Amino acid sequence: MTASTSAETQTSRDLASGFPPAKIDQWRALVDKALKGADFDKRLVTKTADGIAIRPLYTRNDALVAAEGALPGAAPFTRGTQAVRDGLGWDIRTFHSETDPAAANVAILDDLDGGVTSIALHIGPTALPATQDAIAAALNGVMLDVCPVAFVADDKFYDAARALIAIWDQRGIAGRDRKASFGADPFSGLAVTGKLQDHIDTPLAQAVALMKLAQDWPNVTAMTAEGVAYHNAGASEAQELAIMLATFVAYLRAAERGGIAPKDALAKISVALAADADEFATIAKLRAARRLVWRIADACGAGDAASNVQFSTPTSYRMMAKRDPWTNILRTTIACTGAALGGADSIVVLPFTFALGKTDAFARRVARNIQIVCQEESNLGRVTDPAGGSWYVEQLTDDLAKKAWDIFQDIEARGGILVALTTGYAQEMIAKTAQARAKAIATSRQEITGVSAFPILGDDGVKTEPWPLPLPSEAQSSSPWLEVTPLQQKRLGEDFENLRDAADAAGGFTVFLASLGEIAEHNVRTTWVKNYLAAGGIATLISDGYASADDATNAFKASGATAACICSSDAVNALHAEETAKALKEAGAELVLMAGRPGDKEQALKSAGVDQFLIAGADAIATLTDLQSKLTPGQR
Repeated sequence: MTASTSAETQTSRDLASGFPPAKIDQWRALVDKALKGADFDKRLVTKTADGIAIRPLYTRNDALVAAEGALPGAAPFTRGTQAVRDGLGWDIRTFHSETDPAAANVAILDDLDGGVTSIALHIGPTALPATQDAIAAALNGVMLDVCPVAFVADDKFYDAARALIAIWDQRGIAGRDRKASFGADPFSGLAVTGKLQDHIDTPLAQAVALMKLAQDWPNVTAMTAEGVAYHNAGASEAQELAIMLATFVAYLRAAERGGIAPKDALAKISVALAADADEFATIAKLRAARRLVWRIADACGAGDAASNVQFSTPTSYRMMAKRDPWTNILRTTIACTGAALGGADSIVVLPFTFALGKTDAFARRVARNIQIVCQEESNLGRVTDPAGGSWYVEQLTDDLAKKAWDIFQDIEARGGILVALTTGYAQEMIAKTAQARAKAIATSRQEITGVSAFPILGDDGVKTEPWPLPLPSEAQSSSPWLEVTPLQQKRLGEDFENLRDAADAAGGFTVFLASLGEIAEHNVRTTWVKNYLAAGGIATLISDGYASADDATNAFKASGATAACICSSDAVNALHAEETAKALKEAGAELVLMAGRPGDKEQALKSAGVDQFLIAGADAIATLTDLQSKLTPGQR
């Protein structure tokens, strides 16, 4: 530090010392004054799906004592497994799902030329077969001593891994240069498909055999303990962490039964967690995950070996939208940022058209460029644990870790992850969380841009080829060894998208907006109604407003619409809504709606002709479904 820098620092400290220290009680007194008697917790404190309180202000007292003294690279690895992150910070990975090896090869080489550093390759009934010829063709021209290959292979992981090993042997790639994730995760496969064809010991034994083969291959992992499938089914952050942890422990036990000690097995089991548009939750989840994995490793007497566990983070599928899919670019960018700042070792950004069908070169280019911009222009990977020390993030990390540990202990007390799936405990726990979130979305307490908020009607200009459907196979038709209730993989906006599909199939619906008064008087309600109805595929005829009931009625007659909605401020509605409703009915309106609560005039408004009130906070899915039925000719 130079003398001038030291002087500047001292001056800064002197300036700060001239102000009295802020106290939380003083801040709270000012807040209470602004709230004017409203409940602090109800107005300013929100809760996550796990019931964790998110407060508007955090102080030094909220930071973890353990975290304050912890350094990156030191146990419990909350702040990262390395003191300094290597290179640009993380591995840029892209997901490839193709039935044709040649098509897969073209896409893979294009991605690698565009800056990708590793490949996730889908193997299965709707993707590549798990054969050496198919995998070799897909990886033709790929430098396998430089580019890691991660398999998403479900129950075909063993065949895919053996095929890749044969390719390595054929190309003469030494063990130290082999880079891959075989992705063995039979529990996740069971949870998603609901079936296990062979006894669980069979895939576990195959995974352990691969683990033994890879013992001298430092850059190869055999098993993956993932929470991604559970996240996509609706799990909360703590539930995803807990199930990942229970799976991780099950794989450590399988390895130990196979003669592999925990200190050796840890480096061969990777972790996969989803990153979504809640940036701080993603950051905290990854930080908590490292701490939890260390705790398991430490209990096995191999705490230091937890630093070898790799964390892979794909962006969330459940947050993706089919309608106005351009908004997915924003979601995946935020998710990628959260994963990067949380210290992920590899990140997969799903292309923005992924929910619609097969991705083309443009969608893949956008996906990889999101990561490149985050790495090379924003330099997100050059700082280790940049969120560390944030009182909010430290508290959220601790809360998530504790909640996840409680759920994990509950799963273990019941007999572990297999029992949790076979008894339906895991599925029911996740379903309950998903239902609560679905209610929040339906009532607009949680909005989805482009779907339930600010939807755009009409063609969004995006066309894709549908994903291929699986063909029935002999294995699928035979009696499985085990069947469980499969997880329902559902995107957050599907219910609204189904309404949009129904509207398109019906040829569309239209409602005339009888906006009363000046723009300043009706604009808030007019905008709300326009967006509210559009979320259900219902178009609106809008205007700058009408000065009287007669003006609104004349415009309605000229519009050719059969339904109208009165929308203005409460004050204007109180003066003119009744006469407007009556005039609209007399003009032939088959359905008259009104935006806003009727208050003590409900009966009078109904008598005047209002058939239904549109109220913020009500179940929009139910309301819009009902409106579509009423707007369908011959259904009222």
